[in-house]
Amino acid sequence: MQVTPISPERLAGLLAGRIAALPGGEGRWARVAVDGAPAARPGALADALVEPLRLLGRPVLRVSAADFLRPASIRLEYGHQDVDAYHDLWLDDRALLREVLDPLEPGGSGRVLPALRDAVHDRSARVPYTVLPPGGVLVLDGPLLLGRWLPFEWTVHLAMGDAALARRTPAEERWTLPAYARYRTETAPEDLADLTVRVDDPRHPALVER
Repeated sequence: MQVTPISPERLAGLLAGRIAALPGGEGRWARVAVDGAPAARPGALADALVEPLRLLGRPVLRVSAADFLRPASIRLEYGHQDVDAYHDLWLDDRALLREVLDPLEPGGSGRVLPALRDAVHDRSARVPYTVLPPGGVLVLDGPLLLGRWLPFEWTVHLAMGDAALARRTPAEERWTLPAYARYRTETAPEDLADLTVRVDDPRHPALVER
């Protein structure tokens, strides 16, 4: 295994180049997942990909898994800090498939709902559907995305060691840490992802190449 330090700017450019090289064209889209615990800041990396991809000629739609959580009545059925529920139940996989990923299957409609639910207020996000042009790229960020049989053309996993993850997770969210330990053990996201980036300090990422 080789670990190579890289600046955040160069990382975004490198990833954008690899994503832009994915097949596109009539009736084809590229669905990309940026997977990582909130402390790894997957949303920041996903946001950083937008402009480089557009400069490379690929339309981009940004979606966050945080906008596709199940209603609070389901998420919190076993309590506000149930680790297994957080790992297994919080993400509404079926809605994400139905509203985002399936319409971007080859020959699909390209008609995507960018957000389903406002989890803070536990109500519909009330945003309109949008059409991603053929050849476009969906960039989805969120935690615990891999190993769910969600269809992606390319995935990147932002990995953190236990100590760094604990240190960079706010105290009120540290109850989620066992879910990420389970994720590493059961899902092995570093093995599933097309690319792993070590982000013990998100300001100083490093590529992990096998």
